[in-house]
Amino acid sequence: MATPALLRVVEREARVYRHLWRGTVFTNFLAPVLFLAAMGVGLGDLVEERTGTVEGVDYLAYVTPGLLAAGAMQSAAAESLWPVMAGMKWVRFYHGVVASPVTAAAVYGGHVLWVGLRTAISATAFLMVAGVLGGLEAPSAVLALPGAVLTALAFSACLTAYAATQQTDIKFVVIVRLGIMPMFLFSGTFFPIDQLPALLRPLAVMSPLWHGVELCRAATTGTLDAASSAAHLVVLVAVIAAGWVWGTTRTFPRRLTE
Repeated sequence: MATPALLRVVEREARVYRHLWRGTVFTNFLAPVLFLAAMGVGLGDLVEERTGTVEGVDYLAYVTPGLLAAGAMQSAAAESLWPVMAGMKWVRFYHGVVASPVTAAAVYGGHVLWVGLRTAISATAFLMVAGVLGGLEAPSAVLALPGAVLTALAFSACLTAYAATQQTDIKFVVIVRLGIMPMFLFSGTFFPIDQLPALLRPLAVMSPLWHGVELCRAATTGTLDAASSAAHLVVLVAVIAAGWVWGTTRTFPRRLTE
């Protein structure tokens, strides 16, 4: 349950975002929509000429949930690395927050929940555009929204906790280039993972993004299955829980109370 202190942190993030939101429109909304138009509509016609459909749906419908989940991951990663470094070291406003009755754990939790809220807003807009373009196959597509939010929370919970352990942002670039980008490309966003070499498929399955993509795809294509959806949910919730415990009990309290 969210505590009043945690909600105060969310409120603080929302107040800051009110002044900065214009600078995030391209990254959080326009870029995913442009990818959707280019890959789903442009490349999709070429794909369908060669293969017809992908897993029983046209390519636009196939790639829409992939880009939804992948966009949530990328946005969450960006919001959970450099902004945390700013709060911890560059600007040190987290230290001012914990000088009040707000705890380090509430600072962590508020930041992660704010990332989830921002994802919900941008994912809703993305789904509306996808619906206009014809990328949604079923009314159950609305359930892709919580799937995208859970995907964002899975990455934010872990990366926010990790960012608090760092003194510089050198490793952040490595995480994005060698972690986030490969997952974006090879976790089922653009093609089924059974097209990957056999040795790489287990790595794709280990990615939280793959579980998020599968959850969103089942919702947008109307192929929800209780057993598989539950399995994907368990993985995402487990990752969120692990990151939450790490951030609230170790990294944030240690860094902000030393």
